[in-house]
Amino acid sequence: MGNTGASRPSHPRSAAIDRYPTALTVVCALCTISFTSSIKASEPSKPLQPIDVFELEYAADPRIAPDGASIVYARTFMDIMNDSKRSTLWQIGFDGSDHRPLTARQDSQGSPRFSPDGKRLLYVSVADGSAQLYVRWLDTGQEAKLTQLPRSPSGLTWSPDGKQIAFSMLVPDSPEPFVKMPDKPKDAEWAEPAKVISKLTYRRDGRGYLEDGFSQLFVLPAEGGTPRQVTSGDFNHNSAPVWTPDGQSLIFSANRHDDWEFEILNSEIYEVELTSGAIKALTDRFGPDESPAISPDGKHIANVGFDDQRRGYETRKIYVMNRDGSGSKLLSGSLDRSAGSLVWDAKGEGLYFRYSDQGDTKIGYIGLDGNVETLTGGVGGLSLGRPYSSGSFTVSQNGHIAFTHTSPDHPADVATCVRGQASRRITALNDDLLNFRTLGPVEEIWFPSSFDGRKIQGWIVKPPDFDADKKYPLILEIHGGPFADYGNRFAAELQLYAAAGYVVLYTNPRGSTSYGQEFGNLIHHNYPSEDYDDLMSGVDAVIKQGYVDPKRLFVTGGSGGGVLTSWIIGKTDRFAAAVVAKPVINWTSFALTADLYTFFYRYWFADYPWNDPQEYMRRSPLSLVGNVKTPTMLLTGEADYRTPISETEQYYQALKLCKVETVMVRVPEASHSIASRPSRLIIKVAHILKWFDDHGGKEKGPSDKTKP
Repeated sequence: MGNTGASRPSHPRSAAIDRYPTALTVVCALCTISFTSSIKASEPSKPLQPIDVFELEYAADPRIAPDGASIVYARTFMDIMNDSKRSTLWQIGFDGSDHRPLTARQDSQGSPRFSPDGKRLLYVSVADGSAQLYVRWLDTGQEAKLTQLPRSPSGLTWSPDGKQIAFSMLVPDSPEPFVKMPDKPKDAEWAEPAKVISKLTYRRDGRGYLEDGFSQLFVLPAEGGTPRQVTSGDFNHNSAPVWTPDGQSLIFSANRHDDWEFEILNSEIYEVELTSGAIKALTDRFGPDESPAISPDGKHIANVGFDDQRRGYETRKIYVMNRDGSGSKLLSGSLDRSAGSLVWDAKGEGLYFRYSDQGDTKIGYIGLDGNVETLTGGVGGLSLGRPYSSGSFTVSQNGHIAFTHTSPDHPADVATCVRGQASRRITALNDDLLNFRTLGPVEEIWFPSSFDGRKIQGWIVKPPDFDADKKYPLILEIHGGPFADYGNRFAAELQLYAAAGYVVLYTNPRGSTSYGQEFGNLIHHNYPSEDYDDLMSGVDAVIKQGYVDPKRLFVTGGSGGGVLTSWIIGKTDRFAAAVVAKPVINWTSFALTADLYTFFYRYWFADYPWNDPQEYMRRSPLSLVGNVKTPTMLLTGEADYRTPISETEQYYQALKLCKVETVMVRVPEASHSIASRPSRLIIKVAHILKWFDDHGGKEKGPSDKTKP
C-alpha cells in the first residue's frame, strides 16, 4: 500500500501514521488481512512498559460512506493529563488513501453517521460541556450545532430522505419529595437530604444511582430545531431506531410489558407511526427480540432473538418476518452461534451479521435460504486490557465493508473487505509505539479436560525474550462472564505480565461462548463446577511443554474469573499465590446486592436464595474458605455495583479469620470496569505483579535450569 496522506496531520500524539512502505501479511481464520507497516529505526526494541498504556490508540465505530469510497471512524486515544479516553473523528479512503482528521478540537467526538446521500456527517460532541448533535458538510468542512439537549443522545439514525434524525434520550422525572422538610434559615448548612428509593432497578454499575425517568425516542429536523418526542410511557426505549423506507415510522426494540422490571429479557419489536404516535407490537415471543433491520423494499424485518427457557446461555438466532409482524421465520437454525448487528444487503437478498466462533469474532452473510458464508475474522480490538470479543462493522450500498480488526499484536484498526475477496487492514494506529516494543508471542493450544475428555481451547503468551531451555513462572488468567470468550486478540494486561517474565495461559473453559449452546450451558445451574477441571487441565498441558516451573504457578481472574480463582484456591494449594479480582464469594448476598439482581436469581439459579439456601452455599467459594492455604490478594473497585465490594470484604475477613496471608486492594471510585481509566489498568497490573513477584514469581527470574 502506498501513501496514506502527504503530510502528517496534527494529533494529540505526534507520531500519527502517514506512510507504510513495507508489506506485511497477517493470516486470520478464513481470511487474510494484508497491510503495510513502517520500517523500524535502528534503535533496539524493549518489552511493553506500564506507561505505554497511555500511548495506545484504537479505532472505533467505523462508518462507511453510502458509496463505499471512504470511512469515518472514532480514533480513540489516552489523555495522560486527565487519565481518560478521548476520541476525534478521522476519515480514510476505502483503499487506505487520504488518511486525515476531520475534527481536531480538544473535546471528544464520536458516533459518526453519514447522511443517506453521503454529503453530511452527523456526530456527537462535548465541545460545550455536554453531549450535543453536530452536522458537518463534507465538501466544505462547515459545521453546525443542531441541539441543546438536556441529556446525552444515543442511537442516532438519519431518515431515508436525509431530512430528519431519530435518537434516544432520557426524559427525567421529578417525583414529589417523600417528606417535606422545614425551611432552613438563610445561609444555614444542613446535611444532604435523604434518598428515598422505591423503584426495582435503582443503580447500575458504571452509572451509579439512576436518575428518575425513562429513555424515549425523538425525531429532529436535520437542519436543527426542537426535538419531538415520539414514544411515551413508563418504559425505556434505548435501542437504536430504524426508519421505514417511506420515512413514516420507526421500528425499534423495547420491553413495554407491564412486568418489564421483572422479566427484563422479554423485549419485542415495535413500530411507532410518527404522525399519530401510535405504537404497535410486531412480535409476541417470550424472550428477547432485538436488533431490527428493515429490508430495502420495506417488506420484511429481520431481528435476533430466542425463546427464553431461563437458561444461563442461549444463542441468539436470526429471524425474518413480514412488515406487519406476520410469518416470522427462523433463518439461522443451522448456525449454532449467537448472531447480532444485522445489515440487509442492497438487494434485500440476505443479511450481513456478526458472530463469534472458537474465540474469533467474524462477519458472516446469510441468504434468505439460510445458507451462511463467513466473510472475514479478526473483528474486535476495543477491549484493551483483556482479549474479550468486541468490535463493529458497517456496509455500503455497493457491498464494501469497514470493520474494526485486531490480532495479538495490535488493538483495533480499521480494515475493509468485500464479499468473496481478502480483507485489508488499512490503518496501523500503534506502529509508532509497537514497532519499538517486542510483544510476547501468542500461540493457540487445545487440550482435553480431565473431567470428560472434552477439547478445550486456550492461548499461551510467552515472554518477549522467551528461551525454551529456561523455566518460567506461569500465570493462569481466567475470563469473566462466565458467558463470554477470550480469543486471539490484543491484551495489554497479558502482554505486561509476559513482559515481566511470566508465561500467561488464558483459556475458554466450558460455559464460554462461541462454541455453541450445549457447550455454554454445561455450567447452567452448575457454576463453578467442572470448569475447574478444564482450567487445571490447561495448566497441566502447559507444564508438559517443559518451560514452566511447576513450583511457581499463579492464578488470577476478574468477575466470573474471580469466582473461579477463589474456587480454585479452595480446591487446591498448587498455586504459589492468587489475586481474586472483583469476585462473587457468597451467591446469596450477591443475588440480593448486585445491580442486575432481577436477572441473576432467575437465570443462574432455580429459585430464590431463601428457598434453596443449600444450593446457593454449595456453589459459593465461601463454602471452601476453610481449605485455603494460598496467599491471596483481593482487588475490587469501591464503586463496583455488579460484584459489590461487600463480596470482597466477606472473603477478606473470612481469610483473615482462617489466618491466611491476604491483602485487600480497594480501587477508589472504580466500577466493575476497573480498567476503564488508563491509570487504573496500570494499577491493576502493578498490584498483581507485585503480589506474584513477592511470592516466588521473581524469586530467581527465569532459572538457568534446563529442561530434563
